[in-house]
Amino acid sequence: MALSLAGCSSTTPAPGARGAPSHIEITLIGFNDLHGNLEPPHMAHSVHGPAGPVLVPAGGMAYFASAMAALKAQSQHHAVVSAGDMVGASPLMSSLFLDEPTIEAVNRMQIDFNAVGNHEFDRGWRELLRLQHGGCEKFTNRQPCRISQPFEGAQFGLLAANTVREDGHTLLPATGLKRFTEGGVTVTMGFIGLTLQATPTMVSPSGVAGLRFEDEAATANALIPQLRAQGADVIVVAIHEGGGTKAGVQESSCSGLSGDIVPILERLDPAVDVVVSGHTHQAYVCDYSRVNAAKPFLLTSAGQYGTLLTDIQLRVDTQTRRVVRKTARNVVVQGEAFTGAQGFVPLTTAVPAFPPDAGVQKIIDTYRAAAVPLAQRPVGQAQGPMRRQPNAALETVLGNLVADAQLWATRAPEDGGAQLSLMNPGGLRADLVPDEQGLVRFGQLYAVQPFGNQLVVKTFTGAQIRAVLEQQFASAGNTLHRPRVLSVSSGFSYRFDLSQPAGARISQMVLNGVPVADVQSVRVVMSSFLDSGGDNFTVLTQGVNRRVGALDLDALEAYFRLQSPVALPATDRITRVAR
Repeated sequence: MALSLAGCSSTTPAPGARGAPSHIEITLIGFNDLHGNLEPPHMAHSVHGPAGPVLVPAGGMAYFASAMAALKAQSQHHAVVSAGDMVGASPLMSSLFLDEPTIEAVNRMQIDFNAVGNHEFDRGWRELLRLQHGGCEKFTNRQPCRISQPFEGAQFGLLAANTVREDGHTLLPATGLKRFTEGGVTVTMGFIGLTLQATPTMVSPSGVAGLRFEDEAATANALIPQLRAQGADVIVVAIHEGGGTKAGVQESSCSGLSGDIVPILERLDPAVDVVVSGHTHQAYVCDYSRVNAAKPFLLTSAGQYGTLLTDIQLRVDTQTRRVVRKTARNVVVQGEAFTGAQGFVPLTTAVPAFPPDAGVQKIIDTYRAAAVPLAQRPVGQAQGPMRRQPNAALETVLGNLVADAQLWATRAPEDGGAQLSLMNPGGLRADLVPDEQGLVRFGQLYAVQPFGNQLVVKTFTGAQIRAVLEQQFASAGNTLHRPRVLSVSSGFSYRFDLSQPAGARISQMVLNGVPVADVQSVRVVMSSFLDSGGDNFTVLTQGVNRRVGALDLDALEAYFRLQSPVALPATDRITRVAR
């Protein structure tokens, strides 16, 4: 099903353009939250088949490229824009090589722009600029240009209109233009790229030091006159912020639209024609005029991981230079059959299937050959699956495992003398499930912790530790409705009561059987992400006697090598007081 917005149009040729077309048709293709998923992510979308709902195996960048080419072929005029998180939090094959393979694969697809998301800042803004401009300068713990020497960088524009340096200039260009000419008439499409204003609360503060992230709607509104002055007839906002609806993948409805994108749209200039959104990993196509008649935007999101593409058709009146018809639909990128938690998911005739793009497949094959030997290397055994599913106290088996591994790696005096470990849930990117023999491989550990953080040990008082735990429920984006509960290592326990006021929710902190006093000094280990105040845990920046240690992934691997078979840690360290 396609969403359609139609308006009155003129068939009169543009003045001075004898025989010129009355309209120009443009295909705009949108996507978001690719997250470096070069290989099929073993995801399925439910669509309407002749006999009822059908699961479609979706994703894989070789198929994604082929689907994109098919959509481009619909029209001689086309543009492609991504709404962020193209890279970051990626599977091993991309992340191990600093997401260079993803950039190279997208280069092959010949897209136009990507509005940077929060995950583009995972390795810091200098590394982000390297992804744009190319080169082999080293900004991370991992070595760049291990396969491509040199790495050429993105051959499409990265946009970051509301990401501003201290000198007042944007880190990357704010806007972009693409022109389409037919019969002597040119129509210009203007793009504004925005990341979410809350980005600094989602990445390591050191990675965005010296930058400020300004209000999304205000930034876009201020840029529209500039784009008009440059000749832009069509205005497209690509924003790494989003929401969700109750509609299915093939439906075009604003039913139940909610999320952080809504207040932004309510303040956005109605001169905007299309808003391509992301961040929430939800798929929707929405005529926002059904929500607010004064804001006739076409709002889209293509879900996640390259499993969907949004096909947006725009008709532009060449006399009025305005969009007079908009239609949109989400296209499932049918890839290859797989067996997952839902059983075998075969290919289906309910939606088109796309052949793999040979050029993108060659890139994938090259990096797979380099990554597989490392990924398949055994590291130890586990006595069962370790998952991120929280219990009633928001405690997880996997989080406790990682917290224990961090403590084990740093408890010796010469390694920092840690007594307590803290681990943020957002740093755990995949469940850890051993094979039938209990074997765990390096690629699985990498999928759990792909960010390459270093372990940092610092001294805190008991009062500061209590304050950190209070921040789980009351610190910027950490709220009672959206708590971010840290995993804690074995030997530490506490209680929380959400019926109490902020500052009084944490009680009965105990370390190795002894109550923790406010004046007591405790050595705490955490990731370098938390050390710099990530996830709104600003108190963690206050520790003293800082010691930087090994990579978090190395600590987890060493734990498996020396503790195998690793038992499932108990989830009895945190008690939630029921009222």
